[in-house]
This record gives sequence, C-alpha cells and structure tokens, in this order.
Amino acid sequence: MNREVPHTLEDFNRYGEGFLFEHLGIVFTSVEATEVIAHIELQQHHSGWHDYLHAGTLFALADSCAGYGCVKSLPKSASGFTTVEAKTNFLATVREGLIECTARPLHTGRSTQVWDAEIVAKPSGKVLCLYRCTQIILRPSSS
Repeated sequence: MNREVPHTLEDFNRYGEGFLFEHLGIVFTSVEATEVIAHIELQQHHSGWHDYLHAGTLFALADSCAGYGCVKSLPKSASGFTTVEAKTNFLATVREGLIECTARPLHTGRSTQVWDAEIVAKPSGKVLCLYRCTQIILRPSSS
C-alpha cells in the first residue's frame, strides 16, 4: 500500500476522503478485524434512472466494508490486498432512507481472506443484498 494504514475509526473515515467512499457518503461506524459496519443515507445520486437504488451502490458499500475489514486484519508481513472474486445477490430494493452493511470474515489466512456482507434497509431490517468476496494478500516484492 502506498498510503499509511488507518488504525482508528476516525482514521478509516478520513481515509476515504476524496475517493468513492466520500462521494457515496459511506460512514463507517465500526471497523474491527472481526466485523465492519457502515451505512449510507440514500440520496438521488444513489439511484438509477428508474428512481430505485442502483445495484452499484450496494456493491460498492459491501466491497468497501469487506476491504476495510481485510485492511484491519492484514498479517504484519503483508503490503496490501486485492479482491480476486466477488459474488453479489440483489434481493430487494428501496428508494430512500438509510442502508446499513455488516461485513464479517469467514476465513483470514496467510494468503487469502474471504468476507461475507449483508446490507439491510433501516429501520425495517429488510435484506437488500448478500455479498461474498475473496481477497489475495499481497507481499512486498523481493526485487
């Protein structure tokens, strides 16, 4: 990674400034090695032309939570990670309100991590999206 790795919740929220996280309005409320929680207060730019929540918003939120979880749980010898596979099931949609994502690791090994995430509408708890990704842990090159 070319940037310093964040450590506190405040660091993680600042880390996204100027990037997709900030543009989408992602707010992280918990970033731990065992669970990451974030939410978005929906606005018009989160929707497609039909005024329903755009699937890309859901994917970006889930992927961001899993990515921050991976960062938080990287082995000390790692230089970063990259996502090599992602699977998303879009189960429902909403037009407004707050959506919340919770991501948890299924596997945190030396060379790979697998994270699951679920996005729900608040306060109803309606499940909108299920997500799973596999990440490869990167090591510094020996050259």
